[in-house]
Amino acid sequence: MNIDICDVGPRDGLQNDATQTTPEMRAELCRRLADAGVPYVEAVSFVNEKRVPRMAGAETVVSLLPIDTKTEFNALVLNERGYERALATNLQAVHYAFPVTDAFGERNQGAKVADSLVTAKRMIERARGDGLGISIGLAVAFGCPFEGTVDPFRVLEIAHEVAEMGPDAISFADTIGVGVPKQVRILVEGMTDTPIPIGCHFHDTRNTGVANALAAVESGAEMLDASVGGVGGCPFAPAATGNVATEDVVYMLHGMGYETGIDLDKLISTAKWLEKQLEHTVPSALHRAGPFKCIA
Repeated sequence: MNIDICDVGPRDGLQNDATQTTPEMRAELCRRLADAGVPYVEAVSFVNEKRVPRMAGAETVVSLLPIDTKTEFNALVLNERGYERALATNLQAVHYAFPVTDAFGERNQGAKVADSLVTAKRMIERARGDGLGISIGLAVAFGCPFEGTVDPFRVLEIAHEVAEMGPDAISFADTIGVGVPKQVRILVEGMTDTPIPIGCHFHDTRNTGVANALAAVESGAEMLDASVGGVGGCPFAPAATGNVATEDVVYMLHGMGYETGIDLDKLISTAKWLEKQLEHTVPSALHRAGPFKCIA
């Protein structure tokens, strides 16, 4: 079985890092990920650069992306202003994400859940007319730093409402890294009654990222987000650390008999290159320990 990986390192990975990177460096990271065979890369986010200065120069990044590649580059948008910026580029797809709690939604993008659902519907309709792919991400789906525990059945209610709008995919995001495999199974299996492909986005704040990734694919998820080197974090989520590392997830998937189409050695080399660019160690395990041939 094939599992699609979207590397969010150039966006979610770098948006909260202590190092201010250049658009040229972020474009080079995208190129290296494409060369490693990563099928999807979240290259940029079209957000307010004053609020997220690490994402400044998104249009420049897009202008420098390779075009002779099978990798699909996409962008995160949080509102229709961001969508307009993405539309003005040659990107093929956007990812609209919104929190499933009002408290986080108001802090992250100034909108409650009901407002975000209206925006999601409008954005999906626009993307269809504009010829863009569009996926929807549900942030803090496993727990909120401001409201605490999130009822999974409320999350599924929101996800089903989104599914009726007809996006290309829906992903559940553990934005602050509090989820455990049991929660993952409830959410992913709770969407088996819809034809929409389901993905998951995990942070490794409490060392559960790889376990959650395995639970997701075993429950029917077709896509996983991950960040090369395990770098990342959300500027608006207190104590949120990096995303689960792409190379750690790919190593686990390959060892379990899943296919990704990704060259693991090149991915590890990219993590080591990124570490040098950031001038600090990155959290992933595999780029330090190296791969090992498992019996799948």
